[in-house]
Amino acid sequence: MVIVEGTSTARFEPVRAALAAHLESGEELGASIAVDVDGVMEVDLWGGHADEARSVPWRQDTLVSLWSTTKTLSSLAALVLVDRGALDLHRPVAHYWPEFAAQGKQDIEVRHVLSHTSGLSGWQQPFTIDDLYDWPTASARLAAQAPWWEPGSASGYHVQTQGQLVGELVRRVSGRTLTEFVDTEIAKPSQADVQIGARQADWPRIAELVAPSQLPGMPAGLDPEGIFTKTLLGSPARDEHVDTPQWRRAELGAVNGHGNARGMAHALSVISRRGQVNGLRLLSADTVDKVLDVQADGIDLFLGVPVRWGIGFALADARTMPHMPTGRVCFWVGRGGSIVMMDLDRRVTFSYTMNRLGDGILGSERTFSYMRHVYDVLDSTD
Repeated sequence: MVIVEGTSTARFEPVRAALAAHLESGEELGASIAVDVDGVMEVDLWGGHADEARSVPWRQDTLVSLWSTTKTLSSLAALVLVDRGALDLHRPVAHYWPEFAAQGKQDIEVRHVLSHTSGLSGWQQPFTIDDLYDWPTASARLAAQAPWWEPGSASGYHVQTQGQLVGELVRRVSGRTLTEFVDTEIAKPSQADVQIGARQADWPRIAELVAPSQLPGMPAGLDPEGIFTKTLLGSPARDEHVDTPQWRRAELGAVNGHGNARGMAHALSVISRRGQVNGLRLLSADTVDKVLDVQADGIDLFLGVPVRWGIGFALADARTMPHMPTGRVCFWVGRGGSIVMMDLDRRVTFSYTMNRLGDGILGSERTFSYMRHVYDVLDSTD
């Protein structure tokens, strides 16, 4: 019999049962789920194994590579700087990063980077994984590149570039790397076990990521100059790079964060709770409201599905996420199904991390299953 460890209040027993069922069936290898309700961690569950051989149990402090759920930490870092007046969402990126003005990018604003509308959804080829790992090279290449569509006119998911763009802004205005900023200004104040990259001392507790398939290959017949094609080719990180020393040492603010559901819920509950965490005010309520300011609403040029983008996060949209509650809700997901979702109306933060990657563009069937159970409980007890 599968044992799910951790704690949950009585009303959330269906969430524990759902995790146990997915572990029992083998759909889930190892996972963690957290639900924070206005600062109270009503669900803090984990179970399964940290490795494909099932020799290492998933423990309370197990971490896992988060893929794109990492972007929520990078976006939060930018919001902290916005709140402090160090970054202005409506100022050109080049105001802080002068080299960025090249190739007609002088009018691209900070908000365009945070809402995936800057036109820089990938690196111009040739660009390798080694280039991605080298911060100066990766930043200089984006600064010298022309946008692939009119900035601000549409979104095109910045799969791996967003962490570089946001991270460079963080470096320019704070004097610290994104990794350092997230650690000192987000992880420590919120007591969240999250980080960009991974400290070597923490490597023994990182779960092995198991992919059912590689990232999509290039289908035949695609326009080589199309946004999807250029973005996919210009985003060199692949599943085989995860869990390598080079990946863990790198600073990839779009894709190589490490954490677990509890840590992500601790860190991002500051959004759900309108700026407060652990009795501290990390953001003003006005800054939190900026997250909900719609920047793009339509078919994303890379994802190929409708996405409503706010500042740094996607916003609830039944067209793409039918299982998500309506209202003032923001979120983002990672490859395979990890998610952190902030419900400002109910002051609820839901997070799920796992090491067996599922299928789906935005979330997996497991993601939706846990979300449904969480909101069935909340709807029945409101």
